[in-house]
Amino acid sequence: MPGDVRIGVFVCHCGLNIAGVIDVKELTEYARKLPGVVFAVDNRYTCSDPGQDEIKKAIKEHNLNRVVVAACSPRMHEFTFRRTIMEAGLNPYLLEMANIREHCSWCHPSKPEEATEKAKEIVKMAVAKARLLRPLDPIEVPVINKAMVLGGGIAGINAALDLAEMGFKVYLVEKKESIGGHMAQLDKTFPTLDCSICIEGPKMVDVSRHPNIEIISYADLLSVEGFVGNFKVRIRKNPRYVIEENCTGCGECKDVCPIEYPNEWDMNMGVRKAISVPFDQAVPLVYTINRDYCIECYKCVDVCGERQA
Repeated sequence: MPGDVRIGVFVCHCGLNIAGVIDVKELTEYARKLPGVVFAVDNRYTCSDPGQDEIKKAIKEHNLNRVVVAACSPRMHEFTFRRTIMEAGLNPYLLEMANIREHCSWCHPSKPEEATEKAKEIVKMAVAKARLLRPLDPIEVPVINKAMVLGGGIAGINAALDLAEMGFKVYLVEKKESIGGHMAQLDKTFPTLDCSICIEGPKMVDVSRHPNIEIISYADLLSVEGFVGNFKVRIRKNPRYVIEENCTGCGECKDVCPIEYPNEWDMNMGVRKAISVPFDQAVPLVYTINRDYCIECYKCVDVCGERQA
């Protein structure tokens, strides 16, 4: 352990949320004896102004360069304590929080002795981690103003539209032939009992027509790499055996196709043709040939004619 590590441990009572179960005095005394700890104290409400002032004062008086706060979840007050030690001149990332409320007192209210022992272990781990902390500086990275939404159900549709309206280029990736998801399969929706596709259909059309949205349907996600602001995603576009750019969605190919098979979209209760769309309101309205059922009679090719889809 580096010789210049000086850790301060601040144990919060959180009113009786922690102190009503855990023996905070015993916990504080235990913390004082841990390697690297030069100061330990308990406080009724560490997140309050007096509690934060006590942390700042201890940092200056005891020359602390690492801080451990044994209190509630870091999701609640980690930012608060980072700001506190930053105001005292420390790098905000030289803070470690030990969650002895949600992870200890709240889940072991009937076993105070065992809860206290567990709290000691939690604090011991936090102090061990604090000894290894290093100062960090926030950096700015270039962000590609594009977003990818995985899944073209009603949630993905709304997310794509919201992002697109904010000015982002959006790639909406859907593994099925059409966007719409499960909502498009339903008859009516609670509580108004409105027709599902009557609600979702216009949104699907909005997605297809929005200049900032590109739909990548009938595709599989292969890999995601990178980091926030700069992801690299590999997508495999599955073949429809129809030229998407040439397909007008007229349905004449479906009408002449002689082969039917169970329609998965209808939970196999209905049938569809070997060249078809899963439902009439599909977006994109591009037909797909199911090679497992196609007998290669080429009637669809003949009726398509000059469109050559």
